[in-house]
Amino acid sequence: MKKLEGYRGISLEKLLEANVTIGDRIKIIGENFTYEGILMPRAGVCDDKHIVIKLNNGYNIGVKVTPNIKIEVLKRIGKREIQRREVIKKQRNLPKVSIISTGGTIASRVDYKTGAVYPALTAEDLYYAVPELEEIAEIDAEILFSIFSENMTPKHWEKIAEKTSKKIEEGFRGIVIAHGTDTMGYTAAALSFALQKTPIPIVLVGSQRSSDRPSSDAAINLICAVTAARKAPFAEVVIVMHGSSSDEYCLAHRGTKVRKCHTSRRDAFQSINSEPLAKITVKGEIEMLTEKYNKRRSDRKVELKAKFDPKVALIKTYPGMTGEIIEFLTDKGYHGIVIEGTGLGHTPESMFPAIKRAIEEEIAIVMTSQCLWGRINMNVYRTGVELLNMGVIPGEDMLPETAYVKLMWTLAQTRNLEEVKRIMLTNIAGEINPRSSHKYFISNCKG
Repeated sequence: MKKLEGYRGISLEKLLEANVTIGDRIKIIGENFTYEGILMPRAGVCDDKHIVIKLNNGYNIGVKVTPNIKIEVLKRIGKREIQRREVIKKQRNLPKVSIISTGGTIASRVDYKTGAVYPALTAEDLYYAVPELEEIAEIDAEILFSIFSENMTPKHWEKIAEKTSKKIEEGFRGIVIAHGTDTMGYTAAALSFALQKTPIPIVLVGSQRSSDRPSSDAAINLICAVTAARKAPFAEVVIVMHGSSSDEYCLAHRGTKVRKCHTSRRDAFQSINSEPLAKITVKGEIEMLTEKYNKRRSDRKVELKAKFDPKVALIKTYPGMTGEIIEFLTDKGYHGIVIEGTGLGHTPESMFPAIKRAIEEEIAIVMTSQCLWGRINMNVYRTGVELLNMGVIPGEDMLPETAYVKLMWTLAQTRNLEEVKRIMLTNIAGEINPRSSHKYFISNCKG
């Protein structure tokens, strides 16, 4: 039955007896417990012995159905609709910040038909949901597309960069891009190379938990992101997300040096081989954490180089790996390969013939490390030296995903291997530190 989608067997029988519908507030009474919450739908592949309700704290629980269980209807709600204000109050005397929505959890709501989280909000809805933004800046909200971040492609990066460039030319004080967290690091790196010498902050922001949950980080992340876009002294592409598991502050991470390091924690994003650029509080305070950053400028000039070669692969080495994957990529006409090697930048010797062939066929191969911190050094062991002699390009201390994006960007400009090597070894957007420091590892590994 549609009103009880996903339920069957004994759980469906009990719900039918109580005459309830998805979205109703109910009380479930058992021998040793009582739970109250909103009846949620279930996936059809789940068992028939549990009823799912959303508690007042925002979390869903499954209650096992027993013959003596009782269900009472507390309030008939049905499918809930998102409430919207009709008028946006705009502070015309405040600086203008552009919010561009691309989707993700920060632009999502729970779909009460399926119980899943879907990208359903426009950027304008974000503005409605966080009225504090009205005191920070005059918001121009626009939806570019609404997709899960795992569906992002180089073509999407190009469109985001082109739209952002136009917003810069239009005179906005800063740009905020709402984005899903799973691949936000890739997009941040892509924009760092596609939008060079930006005069203003370009801030990517997301949320780990949807805004219908009391534990959501969406509002605070967005407040900090808009604050950074309006007030920060730096002019770089950054990711702004929770800086701790509490709601105390957010951190601004350089777009080429940041990785999502936890699947669900609110402080999942960390700077790797680098320190964050700034600490931002919900009260509007910005504390710079480094003196090494590009400063905000008053001009409207930005160098737009928004082209990426999609024929690039990122592969991870593992014990017993052969060269089959590289042979396949070579046969398929790929132009570049980034390898996540072991340690200082190594692969099994069984991969050498395939790597040598690929380079001889003008395929650029860049070596990075599976280790999060530190840099590769292919001059220490024989394996690394042999790879260098073949023509493998050392990736210094670049994150594998940053090297992957940079190689796509580089190959869109040139296919000459010597020029590719020169560009890959040139620090363009803070992706390469001239020397590694143990303090980054120590500070990121506390606790």
